[in-house]
Amino acid sequence: MSLQKIQSVRGMNDILPDEAEFWELLEETLRRWLKMYGYRPLRLPIVEPTPLFKRAIGEATDIVEKEMYSFIDSLNGEALTLRPEGTAGCARAVIQHNLAAQHAQRLYYFGPMFRHERPQKGRYRQFHQVGVEAFGFPGPDVDAEQILMGARLWNDLGLPDISLQLNTLGQAAERSRHRAELIAYFEDHRLHLDDDAQRRLHSNPLRILDSKNPTMQALIDGAPRLFDHLGEQSLAHFSSVQQVLRDAGVPFTLNPRLVRGLDYYNLTVFEWVSDRLGAQGTVCAGGRYDGLVQQLGGKPTVACGFAIGVERLAALLRDADGEVKALPVDVYLVHQGEAASRLAARVAENLRDHGLDVLFHCGGGNFKSQMKKADASGAPVAVIIGDDEAAVGEATFKPLRNDLGTDDGTIDSQRRVKVDQLAEEITQHLFRQDDD
Repeated sequence: MSLQKIQSVRGMNDILPDEAEFWELLEETLRRWLKMYGYRPLRLPIVEPTPLFKRAIGEATDIVEKEMYSFIDSLNGEALTLRPEGTAGCARAVIQHNLAAQHAQRLYYFGPMFRHERPQKGRYRQFHQVGVEAFGFPGPDVDAEQILMGARLWNDLGLPDISLQLNTLGQAAERSRHRAELIAYFEDHRLHLDDDAQRRLHSNPLRILDSKNPTMQALIDGAPRLFDHLGEQSLAHFSSVQQVLRDAGVPFTLNPRLVRGLDYYNLTVFEWVSDRLGAQGTVCAGGRYDGLVQQLGGKPTVACGFAIGVERLAALLRDADGEVKALPVDVYLVHQGEAASRLAARVAENLRDHGLDVLFHCGGGNFKSQMKKADASGAPVAVIIGDDEAAVGEATFKPLRNDLGTDDGTIDSQRRVKVDQLAEEITQHLFRQDDD
C-alpha cells in the first residue's frame, strides 16, 4: 500500500523557481527604491507574543477575533502568534531597542504574514509584505512622502493603472464623538444591519462603513460623516497632505469610507488599488498611527507607514498570458570527455569570478543533447569544451541568440577562444547585446 502524499497547508503556497527568481528581481528593485528615500532594513521575528497584536490591532477586529494563528508554547505556556501584519512587531522592536529615542527612524522589512482567511485569488493564508515605517516625524510631510513613494514605484515598474484613495480618521477624541453618533444612527436602523454589522455595532462601528454588502450601501451612505467632526488641526494636516500631492501631480480620490481594518490608525489613511486584481484590489495601504508606540508601552512617538502585498504586486507585473518567465543565466557550459570536463569545471569557476552566471551541464550526454538543453536554458551564450579544445587550452564560444554579426563576420560568430580570454569575450558580447 502506497503512503498518502503530504500536501502543503491550504492557502500556504510553494513559490517555485521561475516565480522565486522573479520575486528576487522585484525585491532588488524594491530595496533600491527604499534606499532612494533613506529607509533602512530591519529583520523581525515571525512569531510574537499574542498580547502584542491584541493590544495593537484591537480585540474587536476581524484579524484578532477570527484570523490569527495563535498557540500556547508547550515548553513555557506563553501565548504566541504567527504575525498577521508587521507594524505591531516593528513598533515593538523600536520600543525594545530604544530606536526612536536616538533619532527619527525610517525602516523597512520584508517577510511572510499569516491570517486564517478563506483562500481565494489575491488572498492567501501565508502572504508576503514589504513594510515601510517612519517613526518620529510629526508633520504631514512624511505622510505625503510615503504616498509619493508609491507613485514613483508604480511609474518605475510601468504600472499606470493603480489609483490612489485617500481619507483622514482624525484624532481619537474626534473619532469618539463620531463613534457615538454612528452607534445611535445604526441603532435606529438595526433591523437593516446584516449579522456582521450587528456584531460590530458597539465594538467597532467604524468598520461598518467599509461593508461590501450591497443591501446596506444606501444606509451607509446616509451615516454621519467623520469629516464633520474634525477639528482645525486635523483638517490642516489633511489639507497639507493633499496640497503636496497636487503639487506633485499625483491624482487621488477622497474616500470617506476608507477606514482600514486596524484600530491603531489616526489622521491620514490611504490605499493604492487596481481593478486588475478583482475583489482583492488593494496593492498597497497604510497611514499614520501616532498612538501605537505609547499604546504598546513606549514613550509617545508619532509614526506613519504602509505595506505592499508582494503577491498582488507580482500578479500585476506578470506577462499578459499570466506566465512568469525563467530568468536566463549568461552562459551554458557544454563539455564532453574526461580532460574536457576537468577543464570545464575550472572555466566555470573562472567565469563566475568575473561576475558571469554560469549553468554547468551535469548528467552527461552527447554534444547534440547538451546543446538542446543549452538552447532551452535561455542563455545567450554556450561555451563548448571537448577534449580537442582542452588539449590546447581553448573553448568554443557560441552565441545562441541575437547574433549581431560584424563587418568581418567573426566577432559574434562561433569561434575558438583561449580560456583565459573567455570571460572578456563573453562580457563584450553581452554588452553589445544590451546596447542593441
